[in-house]
Amino acid sequence: MIEQLLRTPLTELVGVRHPVVQTGMGWVAGPSLVSGTANAGGLGILASATMTLAELEKAILEVRSRTAEPFGVNLRADAGDAADRCRLLIEHGVRVASFALAPKPELIALLKEHGIVVIPSIGAPKHAVKVASWGADAVMVQGGEGGGHTGSVPTTLLLPAVLDALTSSGRSIPVVAAGGFFDGRGLAAALSYGAAGVGMGTRFLLTADSRVPQPVKELYLSHGLDGTVVTDRVDGMPHRMLRTSLVRSLEESSLARRALPTLRRTLEFKRASGMSWRQLAAEGRAMKHTQGRSLAQLALAANTPTMLRAGLVEGDTSAGVLAAGQVVGLIDDLPTCEELVDRVVSEAAARLRRGASYLRD
Repeated sequence: MIEQLLRTPLTELVGVRHPVVQTGMGWVAGPSLVSGTANAGGLGILASATMTLAELEKAILEVRSRTAEPFGVNLRADAGDAADRCRLLIEHGVRVASFALAPKPELIALLKEHGIVVIPSIGAPKHAVKVASWGADAVMVQGGEGGGHTGSVPTTLLLPAVLDALTSSGRSIPVVAAGGFFDGRGLAAALSYGAAGVGMGTRFLLTADSRVPQPVKELYLSHGLDGTVVTDRVDGMPHRMLRTSLVRSLEESSLARRALPTLRRTLEFKRASGMSWRQLAAEGRAMKHTQGRSLAQLALAANTPTMLRAGLVEGDTSAGVLAAGQVVGLIDDLPTCEELVDRVVSEAAARLRRGASYLRD
């Protein structure tokens, strides 16, 4: 385990040793991965969207039993029980609350009142300015190279646009860059742009501390740079995932042919989540309001947790989808979190020193 080599606004804000964030991936970012990242000196983020409230509390306590270092929990701002989940973070002294969508100002205020660092994920410069004006402590920005739900603008363009917008607004806060990062070169580049750290999802999924089944990890490792595809056929929104036979069949099938499987998976998700039809409807209305999804898209969205679980937890790649960033084509090993973080930070520090040598006295 290496000493601190890089001090950035993110390490100062959160109290971690290294400016490396393991993102909150549903079904992947559990206690083992989060605590492994935290013990390695990075910021581990527990994914809570696929957990019930009781499961989330159990997971927080398990992380607490594995590490004394700071960690975070990723929350859905539009979840019907978002306030209850925030109170759970407060009760257990979780250091960071990250959000997939912008939380309401009053929720940010509640968390900050109890010393919790609030880091929403955003996809556009104007959204960064908005959440900064609401009191967010930092933002994570993911470019189109990233896995899961993603936009079309690459990180190399989106990151400077967000940084410039925050500076122009007079509300500069730390920015974590995500989408396309997997090694020290990327971290050095992000810091040179002005970011305070990097977020990595696919790279942490492919570690020894990840509980994704080994055959699924090997499937990821077998894909090249052209091994991912962005499709809206899974949940109605652009979603980057591995290019598999299942994804190809989804893209080729009509809405009518997908209707029955969609209903079946919705029922499976209802049983697994313990939610009532009224709660599902309430969450659907919230998603429609915050994300502008159509009813057809909402029906597809209910499938996503079940299909991701099939692949990432049960290892059934014939029935599950596998979210993946484009960096999957550049990854060829399964290090521990400690080995990964040490390697990324050491290489970044070396690259930055080498870059400084180009300066003339």
